[in-house]
This record gives sequence, structure tokens and C-alpha cells, in this order.
Amino acid sequence: MKILVVGSGAREHALAWKCMQSVLTDRVFVAPGNGGTGGMAKNIQIPADDVANLVRFAKREKVGLVVLGPESAVAAGVGDALREEGIPVFGPGRQAGRIESSKSFAKDLMRRAGIPTAEFGVFHETGPAKAWAREREGRVVVKADGLAMGKGVIVCGSVEEAEGAVDAMLVDHAFGRAGATVVVEERLEGPEVSLMAVTDGTRVLVLEPARDFKRALDGDQGPNTGGMGAYSPPTGTSAKMLTEAVSSLLEPAVRQLAEDGIEYRGLLYAGLMLTADGPRVLEFNARFGDPEAQVVLPRLRSDTVRLLLESARGDLGPVPELDWDPRHCVGVVIASGGYPDSFETGFPIEGLATIPPGILVFHAGTRYVPGRGLVTSGGRVLTLVALGDSVAAAREAVLATVGRVRFNGAFHRRDIAQEAIRA
Repeated sequence: MKILVVGSGAREHALAWKCMQSVLTDRVFVAPGNGGTGGMAKNIQIPADDVANLVRFAKREKVGLVVLGPESAVAAGVGDALREEGIPVFGPGRQAGRIESSKSFAKDLMRRAGIPTAEFGVFHETGPAKAWAREREGRVVVKADGLAMGKGVIVCGSVEEAEGAVDAMLVDHAFGRAGATVVVEERLEGPEVSLMAVTDGTRVLVLEPARDFKRALDGDQGPNTGGMGAYSPPTGTSAKMLTEAVSSLLEPAVRQLAEDGIEYRGLLYAGLMLTADGPRVLEFNARFGDPEAQVVLPRLRSDTVRLLLESARGDLGPVPELDWDPRHCVGVVIASGGYPDSFETGFPIEGLATIPPGILVFHAGTRYVPGRGLVTSGGRVLTLVALGDSVAAAREAVLATVGRVRFNGAFHRRDIAQEAIRA
């Protein structure tokens, strides 16, 4: 069958790469794609949130499966429009996607479903929000309610920081309309885990966990980003924990949505904090994580297209246990200087031809320019990934390679997965 992957990041590159490996696949399209996807699939110059043209293309090409990558496609209602035309789509509709596009919607869902999460309040005005934060001595997390490209979260350790974060969103409109409403929640302590699961609206099939690193700089310093690297499986997780998380966190969310008359088909992502009192949900996302997809998908040996198609059709059936590569996987993001704040693009990318075998390269902010080759076109430019018999081996392989990639302002974190070696 023909498959259309919607999006342009490294996550979509990884999805397209995985789809190419299936016996069910004839051809893969990526809309709009990037400089890397164009070398293995066919890029289609349609934005991820252009509902009408995506549907038109899928119908014309008789696409058998559409895979939604970014949250923008979900929020735009691409899934709804495709389903109306009878086209199988892996990804929820707009209403179900509010589990990511509205943090207040997600927190209310968690409360009604009895899902363990941080204590929270939803605010439209600065006074009540600041008062709520002061009652907790400023040890809170202030979140923009809407989509903010993974950056609308400010972790605070004092009253001054909390009040500044509230003002940034509600007064200075740092995140535009996304921050017109804020969720202020208690600051939990513990390691974070990214847990992703495939669901058909009833059944939930969990994937291997990962841990990503949001801060821009080593030592978890600097501003929050969309993610600077990840590894799988992370320390502090076990098969028992995954089983309990599915029954207490993921299945209740899918079940509550169904009770509300909202069917959820696609990938349900739970960002967890492993607290002393057990796992707590920090957030839900309505798609694969990025960079988590880049370190989980390379470990999945089962036919990915078959899995996504069964979810899209609403019938995972008696799914056998997924087949996983037992090796560890580490991914490091190479970003543009200045990211996640202001940065320049259009710089030539050198050194990709020297990447050794065994290192996977997933493109994000790249584009091909005739006569110039690949140039940078975004904040996160590439994710380099390696599998190894140990975390140390995979990490060493990636870090020994990232320096071969050169462009003006390039930077990366050197401490991705270092915690696992210390443990």
C-alpha cells in the first residue's frame, strides 16, 4: 500500500524509515518532509496542517494509511477529515487531540478518570495564579494551556520565578494565544519517563519506555526545548512498572474519553514523573514524542505498518507481544546556535558523508538547495542515533560521531544518558 507520513521533523523521518521496512509498503510519501526524507521517500510540499490538500492528495494517490506526526496536524483536524473520506489514519481527531492541545482539558480528564497527577489550578488572571503559587512557596510549574512547540512550560523554584512566569504568559503574552490560559501545578520530584502506547480506542498496547532531556544545556541547564536527546530503555523502569502504568494511567484515559463520546485511535504519550508515591502523569501528548520516537522505533522489530494500520482501523485484536531489540538506544540532537530562542538558518551542513555505518541519522531542520546541498532550516537540525549492547556503548558511538557534523553554530548536549552509566 501507499503510506503518507505527515510532518517534517526527525520523528517523521524515523516513522517514514520504519514504514519503508514493512512488507505491506509499496511507497512512502512525506508531507512536507525535509532534506533527509526526500532521499528515501517522496516529499510532498503540503504543510502538516493543510487539511484540504492533504485529503485531496491522499484520495488522488489512493493512500492506504496516513500517519500523523506533529501535534499541529492533530489540532487542525486532519484525522477527522481523512476518516470522513474512509481513509485509515493513525492519529486522533481534533477532539481527542485536546488531550495535548489543551492542558486544562487534559488535567480535567485526569481528575475525572482518577489518574494520579500533580495538584493544579487553571487561571485566566494573574492575581489568583500568583496567589496559588505563593501558597506553595513558588515551587510550581507554570504551563501555557495551548500548544507552544514544547516550550510553554516554566519550572519554578521561588515565588519570584513563579510570578515572573505567570506575568510572561498572561501579561507579556510570551506564548501568544497558547498562554491566554495557564495551568499552575505543584512541582513534583523524581526522574521522568516517556511512555508511549498504541491504542484503537479500546485496547492499549504499550511500547518500550524512553527518557528525553528537555533543557538546552548540559546538566539540565538553560531553557526548555522540544528535546535535546533521549535513550531507551531508561533507568528506574521495569516490566512491572509498565504494566501498572498501563492499567492506572493509560487505559483510564482512553476509557474516560470513550465515556465522553470521544474515540481515540493512534499514539497516546504519557510524560511521567516517578515520584516516591508512584508514577504521576505530567502531561499527555497525542502523537509520538520527538526525540523519543528516534530511540524507540529503531528497537521495534515487529511490523510497524501492520501495528499502525490495525490501530487506524479500530481493531488491534488479540495483539501478540511486540518483538523488541534488546540493545540500548541513544539519540543526540544537533541544534542551531541560539535554539530554542532566536537562531539563524541557511547554513551548509558538512560531514554527513563521513558518518560511519551503524549510526542512524534522522533529519529535522534540513532542506536541500540545488547547487548548495543540505542547509539548516530549523532549531533542531539532526538526531544521531546508535544501538549498543550497553548504554555506554551506544552513547560512546553517538558522541564519537556528532563532531563530524558541522554547520555554523551547531551545538549538542554531551550528557545524554550519562545518568544510566552512573547508575
